Amino acid sequence: MLIDTHAHLDFPEFSQDLASVLERAKMAGVTRIITIGTSVESSRNAVRLADQYPQIYAAVGIHPNHASEASENFLSEIAELAKHPKVVAIGETGLDYYRLPSSKSEQGITQTTFGAATGETLETDIQDAAEVAAQTAVFEQHLELAMELGKSVIIHQRESWDDTMAILERYAGRIKAVVHCFNSDSSRVKEVVQLGFHLSFTGIVTFKNANEVRESAVAAPLDRIMVETDCPYLAPVPNRGKRCEPAFVRETAIRIAEERRIQFEVFAGQTTRNAEQFFKIDS
Repeated sequence: MLIDTHAHLDFPEFSQDLASVLERAKMAGVTRIITIGTSVESSRNAVRLADQYPQIYAAVGIHPNHASEASENFLSEIAELAKHPKVVAIGETGLDYYRLPSSKSEQGITQTTFGAATGETLETDIQDAAEVAAQTAVFEQHLELAMELGKSVIIHQRESWDDTMAILERYAGRIKAVVHCFNSDSSRVKEVVQLGFHLSFTGIVTFKNANEVRESAVAAPLDRIMVETDCPYLAPVPNRGKRCEPAFVRETAIRIAEERRIQFEVFAGQTTRNAEQFFKIDS
């Protein structure tokens, strides 16, 4: 029995065959799936799916890449959705610096012959600062809402580790959080664990060159680990390159169990208990 703790079943990739996707998940022993909101509309769709299917639960929130687009009243809308009995978490939320305006510039950080920043660089610096400020404000509002509602939080971070952890440190002991799609080294495992938070691993652990992530999956305390697909992305080997789906979380769990040298059933049972306790889902 497994729980896919992070899926995006409301995405268009699943619009034509969701029933078949859910049946394959069941056949793979994936009995419950948490589908994650990335915007207000996506969160509404996640709740709708949770209403429609008994094995689906929902998380509601604004992905950092949509933070600057969020309406002024987004938090009240998310809070209202969070009242639904099958909404088990706030998120995903966090910081993502991968697609900041400066990263989209063909020239990147350019300088004149004398080392002075060009006008283009100054403009992208201002845009970057505005984007980071928007993401930070929305992130902190999510954390405050989670604390108010007693909900767990799903954390997204990409190329923003130090800033993300600096914010999370202020909430240690006041919220339950999971760093989803963990893909860093074991020193960062320690940071997460010391704050009392969880880590969730994706199909990345099966990738050929992901030795660092596999080492982290071994180093993490067994009672702090969860597994996920982040589908439709990050399909594990042997399905890499295909659309990912919840059934594939089994491959991720099998690989981590092998790396930890424990029986698959033991690992699957523990990660399922971890998820049930973290998300307050009945066994």
